[in-house]
Amino acid sequence: MRKVTTRVTLLLLLGLLCRPLPFSYGAGGISADFSRVHHLMENRYGPERATVSREWERMLSDIGTLPERDKIQRVNRFFHRHLRYQLDKDLWGKEDYWATPLETLGRGRGDCEDYAIAQYLSLRMAGIGDDRLRLIYVRAKIGGPRSSITQAHMVLGYYATPSSDPLLLDSLIPDILPGAQRTDLTPVFSFNSQGLWTPGATSSAANPVARLSRWRQVLAKVRQEGVSW
Repeated sequence: MRKVTTRVTLLLLLGLLCRPLPFSYGAGGISADFSRVHHLMENRYGPERATVSREWERMLSDIGTLPERDKIQRVNRFFHRHLRYQLDKDLWGKEDYWATPLETLGRGRGDCEDYAIAQYLSLRMAGIGDDRLRLIYVRAKIGGPRSSITQAHMVLGYYATPSSDPLLLDSLIPDILPGAQRTDLTPVFSFNSQGLWTPGATSSAANPVARLSRWRQVLAKVRQEGVSW
């Protein structure tokens, strides 16, 4: 969590918001060359962290044929088990850094964006279509229900249908809850690899890859690390 930057605020006001796997997934899925992932993980972070990337691969293989709700539960549980929350300034020495899943699992730590990105890409690899998933920037109320203090935060939303109340995966709590029950969160904008939406909008306001530079950068790094779509 961190303060929303002036640039993002302006974009919001302007409506401009930002070797293959040995198993395959359905239409809309993405794939990863896990031999490359494990090689990079061991070279960068050591053999101990490579065991985590192999657990990641096994988890994705295991959930490939499960119902979507079960996939969401398993992916959420995996990242809450393997990651510890840490702010970018302490982890990367920067105020805002969007890490790839390999970087996040390699460090074993990450902030809200890192959790959401890793879960989003994992669920895409597990065969859930982009139309059902969005990374959602919110204002999170802190200090109790009567507090007026909020901070910027990111969660991952799963939409069973385009008009559904999303189920929210949150780095700060292990429970997956419907958006209607998260009265501490106020949506600001949401995006995936195909579109970008303001609250209540039924159509995308802009190309997220073109408008959100950090999203564009992390997707480029992910491809270099062996993930493709």
